[in-house]
Amino acid sequence: MDIFGILTLIGGLALFLYGMNVMGAGLEKMSGGKLERVLENLTSNPFKAVLLGAGVTAVIQSSSATTVMVVGFVNSGIMKLSQAIGIIMGANVGTTITAWLLSLTGIEGGSFFVQMLKPTSFSPILAMIGIIFIMSGKSDRKKDVGEILLGFSVLMYGMETMSGAVKPLANVPEFTNILTMFKNPILGVLAGALLTAVIQSSSASVGILQALSVTGGFTFGSAVPIIMGQNIGTCVTAMISAIGASKGAKRTAFVHLYFNLIGTVIFLVLFYAGDAIFAFPFTDDVVGAADIALIHSIFNIFTTVALLPFTKGLEKLAYLTIPQTEDEKKTAEDVFVILDERFLSSPAFAIEQCRSLVSQMAEMTRDSFLEAMSVLTDYSEEKIEDVIAKENRVDTYDDKITAYLTRLSSENLSYSDSLRVTSLLHCITDFERISDHSINVVENAQQMKKGDLEFSKKGKEEMMLYGKAIEDILSRTTTAFVQNNQTLARTVEPLEEVIDELNKDVKKHHMKRLRKGKCTMELGLVLSDLAMNYERVADHCSNIAVYMMQLKDTQIEEHSFTDQLDEAESAEFTRLLAEFGEKYSL
Repeated sequence: MDIFGILTLIGGLALFLYGMNVMGAGLEKMSGGKLERVLENLTSNPFKAVLLGAGVTAVIQSSSATTVMVVGFVNSGIMKLSQAIGIIMGANVGTTITAWLLSLTGIEGGSFFVQMLKPTSFSPILAMIGIIFIMSGKSDRKKDVGEILLGFSVLMYGMETMSGAVKPLANVPEFTNILTMFKNPILGVLAGALLTAVIQSSSASVGILQALSVTGGFTFGSAVPIIMGQNIGTCVTAMISAIGASKGAKRTAFVHLYFNLIGTVIFLVLFYAGDAIFAFPFTDDVVGAADIALIHSIFNIFTTVALLPFTKGLEKLAYLTIPQTEDEKKTAEDVFVILDERFLSSPAFAIEQCRSLVSQMAEMTRDSFLEAMSVLTDYSEEKIEDVIAKENRVDTYDDKITAYLTRLSSENLSYSDSLRVTSLLHCITDFERISDHSINVVENAQQMKKGDLEFSKKGKEEMMLYGKAIEDILSRTTTAFVQNNQTLARTVEPLEEVIDELNKDVKKHHMKRLRKGKCTMELGLVLSDLAMNYERVADHCSNIAVYMMQLKDTQIEEHSFTDQLDEAESAEFTRLLAEFGEKYSL
């Protein structure tokens, strides 16, 4: 093998690894966070968790990605260690699909159908379709499909290139002599583990082994320990991911390591014991790509079946390695722990995590403002303290989520994910401003209490009606956001316009009372300040509703919403305007 053969091998390896990365990224983006939600919600029993782990890994083509995701779930408190174990087992089974796809390179035959099954035949076609989808696709989904097809084609082409580059090594005695060293189980396991630890992908390292198998230098006896080692090596990714994480996340990474270590020991003991007793005739037979895929599948399925009944034992082993502490219990109560850095590599899911926290923030903001309004009619220092505490908590939500979303925005986001991040950032700002207005209302109440001020009977009635309108729009906006209800969001804007008119009428009536001497200047300033805070809250609610609608229609703008309605929407808007106008008229 000359220098040009080595360069070809390196180029093939680069294409292979790049194709696997592109395909995995495309599959994950196409899932849109749904796979992660399935993992999070449907792990009620170990058997179901195994199936889910296998399914998700088969789709995203990476057991490392699934395991790192699970480490993040445990770290953020979304998932318990007992739930994670089944998914980790399933991930090991799901990753075998890649090896079977790569084994297509070994297909031989003269018929047209068999020839078309070879990667060299169908990869160029898939690559062309992928390029067309990427360049002409208007939707993110079409581009994601194109990315998957192109990644798969590059992966297969890289595999063929590697196989072609190493084929001449079959006639090099020195190379075959090196390969015979791997018949020693310990050396084989170490070699497989080291290769996988370096490239951090068992699927990729198995693919490299399949490419090398064309030299004819690998037998079943030498391939088995290498494949065992590759499964151990893939644990490195999860172990690295657990650095700096919670103790629960570290335990999850150790479960992954123990699962593969115990499985390897049991499998090798049974294999070599069986070979010693029955003298397996295939031990010295040369393995091909399909044989390696078969060994890989048998090992992972065997280990999963053998250890599934002992999930509690694996859990205890992890707790013996890293004992539970009192600090862990306190950390579990931190709601912001779900903003885990590991989720940044899965933007769609990370956005969902942020959205769940913004929903909490929205409900807290609503409760805070409604409580602040109640202080006007039922003054209480306890209520005031609670409003201030809620406002401080909302500020914390604002700081934490905004910082996380800002970091997320620097990731490779799809267009739709980018829109969702922008929308959430805008909504967070508006919810935080509404919370600020609750403090202003409390200060108005304190001012009235201190000066022993009281609105006139008519003034009370008007402010009571104004308060009900604000309660209505705030409740509609919060519910619409939490439930992601577009229909309810569309009712906010007509109510906001009614509130604008109501605000003008309240101020106009107040000026009349002021001129007639029925109201003092000091009380007038309080009323004017309250009305301004109420009206600003309605404006922020309007902004939030529009940001929600923009996710469905990017052409909608905050300041020209009514001009962009079609005929049916305009009729509905007019109906709601009249309905709210009648309900909240002075």
